[in-house]
Amino acid sequence: MTETSPNQPAGRSAGPAARAGVDPKLLEILVCPLTKGPLRYDPEAQELISDQARLAYPIRDGIPIMLVDEARAIDPDAER
Repeated sequence: MTETSPNQPAGRSAGPAARAGVDPKLLEILVCPLTKGPLRYDPEAQELISDQARLAYPIRDGIPIMLVDEARAIDPDAER
């Protein structure tokens, strides 16, 4: 039986990478697929937010799901 080493690159597991959030370098290059505008990271909800499109893209197992069909509409009355 083989065990995963802590020095092994992240594979499919949702281990520390998923809990650590989004790599800031990745966040710099990702844009909203609908508006091509910037995204901000919401660590509590594990989502990338497009304020222009009022959509929240989920992050599952540390991977941003950048599909409009998978995004959650943000209630305009629920401003932070």
